[in-house]
Amino acid sequence: MKKNRKSVLSLTLVTALILSLFSSAMASAATDNSEQANTSAAPSKMQTYVNAMEPGWNLGNSLDAVGEDETAWGNPRITKELIQSIAAEGYNSIRIPVTWEAHIGDAPDYTIDSAYMNRVQEVVNWALDADLYVMINLHHDSWRWISYMEKDHDNVLARYNAAWTQIADKFKDSSDKLMFESVNEPRFSEGGTTDAAIGYRMLDELNTSFHKIVRTSGGNNETRPLVLPTMHTSSAQPDLDELNKTIQKLNDSNIIATVHYYGFWPFSVNIAGYTKYNEEVQKDVTDTFERVYNAFTAKGIPVIVGEYGLLGFDQHTGVIEQGEKLKFFEFVGQYLRQKQMTTMLWDNGQHFVRTSFTWSDQELFDTMKASWTGRSSTAETDLVYLKQNEAIQDKKVKLNLNGNKFNSLKNGTTPLVRGKDYTIKKDVLTLKSNLLTKLTASGDLGVNATLTAGFNEGADWNFNIIKYDTPKLNDATGTTSAFAIPTMFNGNQLATMEATYANGENAGPQNWTSFKEFSYTFSPDYERNVIELKSNFFNETNDGEVTLKFHFWNGDVLTYKITKNGTSVVGVAS
Repeated sequence: MKKNRKSVLSLTLVTALILSLFSSAMASAATDNSEQANTSAAPSKMQTYVNAMEPGWNLGNSLDAVGEDETAWGNPRITKELIQSIAAEGYNSIRIPVTWEAHIGDAPDYTIDSAYMNRVQEVVNWALDADLYVMINLHHDSWRWISYMEKDHDNVLARYNAAWTQIADKFKDSSDKLMFESVNEPRFSEGGTTDAAIGYRMLDELNTSFHKIVRTSGGNNETRPLVLPTMHTSSAQPDLDELNKTIQKLNDSNIIATVHYYGFWPFSVNIAGYTKYNEEVQKDVTDTFERVYNAFTAKGIPVIVGEYGLLGFDQHTGVIEQGEKLKFFEFVGQYLRQKQMTTMLWDNGQHFVRTSFTWSDQELFDTMKASWTGRSSTAETDLVYLKQNEAIQDKKVKLNLNGNKFNSLKNGTTPLVRGKDYTIKKDVLTLKSNLLTKLTASGDLGVNATLTAGFNEGADWNFNIIKYDTPKLNDATGTTSAFAIPTMFNGNQLATMEATYANGENAGPQNWTSFKEFSYTFSPDYERNVIELKSNFFNETNDGEVTLKFHFWNGDVLTYKITKNGTSVVGVAS
């Protein structure tokens, strides 16, 4: 089974993400001052460097895989063609996460295996030859052994210093388009205290030691750009403040700060009913990066968002509905560009296919690519539902023009006629009943047509014209490790699920909400016509009756009862 980023997140990091969420929610409302970054002062040399890196891409779950080699988490061996292909797609920088643990020898020398070091150098050189800016780091070493630093301080520091001494020496003559990142997502809770002050002191010690080792190692390392993370690479204000103290102390103009961003957490994993990209989700973006901008960029310290995406993608990219995820990536990409922060897409293999060198979701890539230079127009939805056996009426859809102008509407390659097939008035698109009737004449349930709206700038926006009927759930029996509800989706798409006990209390994991996490606790399978309830759901569900409510994107809500008794589960349709 393909490994993913979430499978290696420690409880500490999950906690940090939640704390970051609440820190953002509690922060004072920041004005959406999108043009603030466009100051009149000329950018510094290092800011110019970071600007030139945009956009960036992560070669995730390869050299950072925890295991025998770079294929341990299911990705193929890295090839020169892969690196050249990602450069050809328009990326200007690549982050190559590297986990060194399995290739470091014993104390006291902690010698890195020469074959592995040479392999890392080979991949780095392919990237430099492709004219990419390149970042390498100590990646999952952060939670594999560095996180034990408080309990085993001297040994951890000695190993860390030995690793960077050898890496710095190996790459000291490389181009300055290669940069070093001290450590990925640092945390120090394993085997020790969670006291924040102690953690900050240890991170400062690592970053300071890293800086000294690299700067005194000769060659181009004297001025090589160095990337320093916040604790957990979070954007919480205390974490930003502490890294700022370290950077000010080092007094080095070739230092870059880095944070990671996976969005407003409930939306990012589709939990607590946050199925849509709404104002709260967008406010998390603006609040987060207003803080980061004020902490670093405004003070002359460039910022790289070393990983960004949605955490739900670690399950699969369908956790977030297509149109909602497109709105998220459209806004994040253009907003961070205006804030002069380079974005590096986290890709563990789910986005750019590493054998065919194609995008698994071309629509998503087109939206991201457009955000590198401007804005794309979107809409309140990409789903237009028409119920079977009901008279078809005109459908109005509100557009988010984002400063662009509507140009055209097509059915495939066929242009549709304005006034006859549709009308457009300001930001409201009306799809005429005669057009919708013609498109759904087959009577087939599901997507009958995809209409493409074109604009004067940015990516296109697709509308799926869907004929549907009310879904039907059927009785089922199974076990806590294998339970699936036979489902006639009838053209519908599942948005989320609620779970409550007979007494009204919330059931299942994360019982602070009745709405469960998509894919982690339940998952629709449209090919098999079932809704699966995962063992993760039952592991934290009491015996007895549980009421499930399935919310579909057309607005239908269906109720279903299950009874759990030990490992046995019985389901009854309401």
